[in-house]
Amino acid sequence: MKRRTFVKNTAALSSLAVMPTSAWSQLNDETLRTAHIGVGNMGLEDLKAFASHKLVVVTALCDVDSNNLAAAKALHPDAKIYNDYRKMLAEMGDSIDAVTVSTPDHTHAPASLMAMKMGKPVYCQKPLTHHVTEAREMAKIAAEKKLVTQMGIQVHSFYDYKLATYLIQSGIIGKVSTVRAWSPKNWGYDGPAPTGSDVVPDTVDWNLWLGTSAERPYKEGVYHPGNWRKLLDYGCGTLGDMGVHIFDTPYNALQLDVPTTIVNNCRPPSGFGYPENNTVTYEFPGTVYTEETLTWIWYDGPGAPGMHTDLGLPNMERLPEQGAMFMGEKGRLLLPHFMELPRLIVDGKYVNIESEIAAIEKSKNLGAPIRNYGTESPKHYHQFVDACLGKDECSAPFSYASRLTEVILLGVIAGRFPNKTLHWDSEKAQFKEREANAFLSAPYRSF
Repeated sequence: MKRRTFVKNTAALSSLAVMPTSAWSQLNDETLRTAHIGVGNMGLEDLKAFASHKLVVVTALCDVDSNNLAAAKALHPDAKIYNDYRKMLAEMGDSIDAVTVSTPDHTHAPASLMAMKMGKPVYCQKPLTHHVTEAREMAKIAAEKKLVTQMGIQVHSFYDYKLATYLIQSGIIGKVSTVRAWSPKNWGYDGPAPTGSDVVPDTVDWNLWLGTSAERPYKEGVYHPGNWRKLLDYGCGTLGDMGVHIFDTPYNALQLDVPTTIVNNCRPPSGFGYPENNTVTYEFPGTVYTEETLTWIWYDGPGAPGMHTDLGLPNMERLPEQGAMFMGEKGRLLLPHFMELPRLIVDGKYVNIESEIAAIEKSKNLGAPIRNYGTESPKHYHQFVDACLGKDECSAPFSYASRLTEVILLGVIAGRFPNKTLHWDSEKAQFKEREANAFLSAPYRSF
């Protein structure tokens, strides 16, 4: 029986919701009908990447900005269009097979959870959620319903990051004691909150843009389309943007869980924007690839990472603009971000690792590096599509992505308590410092 026939013959949406994706995805491999929530900026790039898969049929498009919607509709004239994802999912439930979410961070969980509770596989951009409680709920629902899921960290599927993971796990630098990671990007705002209000453009539904977040007057150029990452109510700062990408490989390679302590060295909280500079120090329990504990230091904002002996390079070279450095018993491994080979440093000198790389390429079927983002980026999306069709498995499912996101969000919360060490109890999902628990979730506004 074809999946289309099965869905049409299903008596109610609720009965579809309890059917595991792994079951219905194997009914046929004809096509995957996708619905896309958020099609502006990165959302448009996500849409293009999905549409490049020959078995994808773009079926529904949703955005609160009619300009974004019009641009996406021009690419897919047969797709139905909506400005409210709730209405789209309610009306298109039996006509779509998978959902993508590429909205500002504060809408990731509300939109994804609604789709997941309907039994839909979900591809959600990073960071997975805006709050820790949401990340745990996303993982829980995905597991209960056996859904195919993927977080949008495209570099997770790139050659250099896979190679670095295998090198670390091969013991090339021994057990790792410290990781230092950095990005000079500035998704922070140290200024005051805006006053007054501006007329909302006719092209934007401001109520739907706010979604579940608190009511706030519209101010031109402050929130939509580009600056929401800087603001507490909507984004997760530089840590929630570049941190997810740059943390991903060390986190995956070292098989980390969640930290026991977190401290953020930053300016006092403003109640509106994230600090423009952050130095976040995490302490993790050890794993088979680390010392008894692992220290992780993240630097972001203008001037990051600053000077440190761990970050010195041979021949007085400059550090890559963004990247991570692993410190191990037998040396250091530098992983630039992005699309550059990792480099081994021992006793202050680069060490040739061509033979080690060749062995990994052969044993792990890694192939040769391809330095083309345009051709490499779609692989992560296509992996999700193929997994929905029963032909592959996702490498960044919500079971993994939720833990990585939790780590990121704990550092974000620590920015509310500058220079104070917060103690995290993973089993209870609470901080020892009770005042910090208020930021693990937020009430949803009815809209």
